[in-house]
Amino acid sequence: MTFTAIDFETATAYHPCSVGIVTVENGIIVDEFVTLIKPPNNEYNPFTIRVHGIYPRDTVNAKTFKEVFPEIQRRLQNRVVVAHNESFDRNVLAKSMALHDLNYDDLNIGSRWECTVKIYKSKGFKPTKLSDCCREMNITLDHHEALSDARACAKLYLFR
Repeated sequence: MTFTAIDFETATAYHPCSVGIVTVENGIIVDEFVTLIKPPNNEYNPFTIRVHGIYPRDTVNAKTFKEVFPEIQRRLQNRVVVAHNESFDRNVLAKSMALHDLNYDDLNIGSRWECTVKIYKSKGFKPTKLSDCCREMNITLDHHEALSDARACAKLYLFR
């Protein structure tokens, strides 16, 4: 089981304000990466702030997506990528890359990722929110903290 799990927290729509990435080699977590990301114009939707607790003051001096992208690329390129509700995280990545004139296809990670929502839904879990799956599988979670979410997703994928 070799893959990379990723989770984005967003400031507005598809503009990330944090990313967590967990690298798994042969079933063992070997690397974890988390960073804040300054969204365009450091703008936030009040709803997203209530969800994850990240404020503009937290990202005012953070790197932009384009500045963080080399770290993301290094961890994702040519890998199997896993996310909880993969279409959301995949769209955040693809749209952020497009905004910065970066070519998604260069990552060589495919147009669909592995999705723990779909996996656990097929196992009969209801509901399949990350917090619910983690509670059912006894996985520690600090929900909506990007690294904790990515780590939990990696464990869900390992335990499937």
